[in-house]
Amino acid sequence: MPKISDKGQRMPASPIRKLTPYADKAKQDGKKVYHLNIGQPDIATPDGMLSAIKNIDFKVWAYTPSEGTLSYRKKLTEYYNKIGYGITPDDIIVTTGGSEAITIAMMACLDSGDEVIIPEPFYANYNGFASQGDIVVKPILSYIDNGFALPPVSEFEKLITEKTKAIIICNPNNPTGYLYSKEEMDALKELVLKHDLYLFSDEAYREFCYDGRTFISPMHLDGLEENVVVMDTVSKRYSACGARLGCMITKNKELRTTALKFAQARLSAGMVEQIAGEAAVDTPDSYFEAVNKEYTSRRDTLVAALNKMDGVYCPNPGGAFYVVAKLPIDNADKFCQWMLETFSLNNETVMMAPATGFYSTPGAGANEVRMAYVLNNDDLAKAMACLEEALKVYPGRTVGSEQLSVGSL
Repeated sequence: MPKISDKGQRMPASPIRKLTPYADKAKQDGKKVYHLNIGQPDIATPDGMLSAIKNIDFKVWAYTPSEGTLSYRKKLTEYYNKIGYGITPDDIIVTTGGSEAITIAMMACLDSGDEVIIPEPFYANYNGFASQGDIVVKPILSYIDNGFALPPVSEFEKLITEKTKAIIICNPNNPTGYLYSKEEMDALKELVLKHDLYLFSDEAYREFCYDGRTFISPMHLDGLEENVVVMDTVSKRYSACGARLGCMITKNKELRTTALKFAQARLSAGMVEQIAGEAAVDTPDSYFEAVNKEYTSRRDTLVAALNKMDGVYCPNPGGAFYVVAKLPIDNADKFCQWMLETFSLNNETVMMAPATGFYSTPGAGANEVRMAYVLNNDDLAKAMACLEEALKVYPGRTVGSEQLSVGSL
């Protein structure tokens, strides 16, 4: 039998999806599963996007330009300049989802063996994308005790070598929901300029900022024009995950020219998706206001319920629609699988993502889980009731550093 590639063997499994077989089995057994494991919103996609698809009238479903259609890039420019990015259509490459924006950015900016620093916990697929390009991820720990704030610049400095080429941030953050402050962004700016690094800014959750807090992009900071690469997607903003439509933005003309070669190699993003994306830009502000209000309510429901549970701690996130919670458990991977295989309350259970998959540091996040508050408040309340009861009887429950035996529960 031919040998699988070393790269393929190193490729990490998704912590978000790897427990799916257990969830499927639980459903086959008649259990209701509350899916808090994946950021699939239940919010309705804007009518304008759906209408644009329904009213399509073309005779040939053709290729589009590798950089994206000019009409869509012009429309995107309106959106980004409305929030102060000061770009032109030539600064945009349309991609097949935000994932391709990340991979093209990595391929265009980093060589095999180059290093990228990422505050962790981080979006798990960064590991996978880096693995594809033989890029070395250098994680820098952030901590649940201070809400996963950006680590001090001095900690970044310790990791920088001659192989360091970039820093990746996700703001607001997936998986923690942390929203970086202006002071933190300014500190990153100085670090990037000092060491002449790329700053990749994953902005998939830009619209989801709560409690009147302000989103700050590196695109808002003067002097970073040659360093910043924005990676974006329509998936979360318009509740259109299945559209698989994103973009990469940079004012660095040499980088944009290089990235276009990778875009040409995969031919083009979809025509239908770009038609829908163009219509999406005209989505009224009232849509986002209603969505923001709904997610704020869901966040409050989830965080309050978690922090009322014995031995549980969950910081209050400033953005996105995720939380990372610390639970009184021995092993998050075992616990999440046990929830699906063994536990149910009124024939219901909860699917979560073990936080270990969002860290690169061995052992980090062993007692943490990520939850996406993409269900309505009633379902969230039922899911939390289920989780609370599960924690009372889980065989690997811990109190402080002491593990309880099954017989003591």
